[in-house]
Amino acid sequence: MKKANIVVIGGGTGLSVLLRGLKTFPVEITAIVTVADDGGSSGRLRRDLRIPPPGDVRNVLVALSEVEPLVEKLFQHRFENGNGLSGHSLGNLLLAGMTSITGDFARGVQEISRVLNVKGKVLPAANEEIILHAELTDGSFVEGESRIPLAKKQIKRVFLEPSNPEPLQESLTAIEQADLIVLGPGSLYTSVIPNLLVPQIAQMIKQSKAWKVYICNVMTQPGETDNFTAADHIQAIYNHVDDKILNAILVNSQPIPLSYAKRYAEEGAREVIVDSHRLKYMGLEVVSEEILFFDDKYLRHDSIKLSQRLVSML
Repeated sequence: MKKANIVVIGGGTGLSVLLRGLKTFPVEITAIVTVADDGGSSGRLRRDLRIPPPGDVRNVLVALSEVEPLVEKLFQHRFENGNGLSGHSLGNLLLAGMTSITGDFARGVQEISRVLNVKGKVLPAANEEIILHAELTDGSFVEGESRIPLAKKQIKRVFLEPSNPEPLQESLTAIEQADLIVLGPGSLYTSVIPNLLVPQIAQMIKQSKAWKVYICNVMTQPGETDNFTAADHIQAIYNHVDDKILNAILVNSQPIPLSYAKRYAEEGAREVIVDSHRLKYMGLEVVSEEILFFDDKYLRHDSIKLSQRLVSML
C-alpha cells in the first residue's frame, strides 16, 4: 500500500517539534522550511558566505534524523569560545561547508540528510538568499526577520526581497502529490508566511487537491501577533496569498495552568482566543484537541498527539 504524503511548511521550533512526532508514523514526509532567518550563527554565515541561513533547516534535519543521540548532540553543538567560532553551531558550519563543496544549498542539505539518515525530505523554501521585510501599520518598514518582532508594532504585511525567488522543483512536486498539507505551528509572520511568499509555492497549494490544515499557535507572540485571535491568524495568511487556501484549523482545547499563563503574561503574551463562529464563517473546519506538552518553562505542542490528530485527517 502506498504511504500517504504529508507536506509540512514552516520554520522555527514549532516545525521541529511536530516533525519529531510525525516521523514515528508510516507516512512520507516533506518539510519545506523557511530561509528568512538573519539572527545569530545563521545570520553571520549568511552575511559572510552569501548562502541561505542554515539554522531552521538544521533543526528540521535533526528532528527527522535517525542517528545516535550523540551524533544529534554533535550536530546541535554550539561553540562557546574560539575567535570567529563562538556562537556557531557545528550543524550550521557543516551545512555551510557542504553548500561550498556542492556549490548549491539545496544539494548540501540533501547530502547532509544522507549523513544524518533523515526520514523524509527537507527542502529550503528558496535556494537563494532572501531578506524578509515588514511594513508596519504606522507606515514604517523593518528589514530582517530577527528585527521584525523587536519593532513592537502591529504588522501590516511582510514581503521578500527579491520578491520572486525560485522554489525548488521538488517542493512544487511534493505539494502537487500531497495528501495532506500542514502550515505551522510557528511564528506567523516570520516562519509560516515567508514560505507562502514564494509565488509558485502559494500557487501550487491553491491548486492542490490535498486537505490543507493550519496548526494555530497556542499563545500570542509579542511584536508579531499581539491580541490575535485564531481567525486573525488565518486572515493574515489569506491577506498574503489573496485567497482562501485552507480547509481546516487545528486549535488547542486544553486549559492552560495559571502558573504558565502568568509567566507568558510577563512576556506580553496571552492565550490565543478561538473564535469558532468567525472561523466557521470563513469556511473552515475547526478541529479542537488537547495537544499541549508542558516543559519547565514553556508550553509546547505535544508532538505525538499533534501527529496522531493530523494522520487521522488522512
